[in-house]
Amino acid sequence: MEEIPESHPRYESLLTRHRIEDGVERGITSPQGLIAQGRGEAFDYLLGEETIPSADEAARAAAAQLLLADHPVVSVNGNVAALVPGEVVELADATGADIEVNLFNRTEERMEAIADHLREHGAEDVKGLTADARIPGLDHERAKVDADGIYDADVVVVPLEDGDRAEALAAMGKTEVVIDLNPMSRSAQAAAVPIVDNIIRAVPNMTAHARELADASREELEAIVKEFDPDAARAAAERAVREGELA
Repeated sequence: MEEIPESHPRYESLLTRHRIEDGVERGITSPQGLIAQGRGEAFDYLLGEETIPSADEAARAAAAQLLLADHPVVSVNGNVAALVPGEVVELADATGADIEVNLFNRTEERMEAIADHLREHGAEDVKGLTADARIPGLDHERAKVDADGIYDADVVVVPLEDGDRAEALAAMGKTEVVIDLNPMSRSAQAAAVPIVDNIIRAVPNMTAHARELADASREELEAIVKEFDPDAARAAAERAVREGELA
């Protein structure tokens, strides 16, 4: 693919598509990930391809949740690995979170490829390869998790998540931070903190908030979490999708 000039009006969109295509070619992203990316891009277009205020508030609440957590984990699938590998590593570093690979179309080759890709972007320890525990209520490959990773976590960041796994994690009592451009999806509905935003903006935004809040007291962080209203965030995002003006 030719170099995309930053002056191109669709620069971010074209760059994102290219990253997904490259992920498929490298064996990181499944072909189905192309379809998921297109669906998300449609919602982003309706949102004006920008971080709306409610999404920024959610990102700040998510950062506070991660900083308060005893064992936070960031879950990574093929699209996440293709789109924001370095950004995920930075978020984990800023919050003390583990990184765990979790896939629906799971093969050992893909798991290893994604783990290696994350290590190339600075990750020191990548979980998910052991798969010595299962999420109750799921019959597919995404049920497989590490006992000392997602299974043991109290707060889990689940970007670009399958709805059934999001619901299953919520049923386990996990506090979920979901990044999903569709505020009406089952994943967003199950989330304690739904961030309705493009992942390429949401993850760096969470990291920026985490760094800003690094010296905040526990009381301050708890106040941020308490003040956040997930229902209001979802409603604001839905209004933006339904009523927003396209540029």
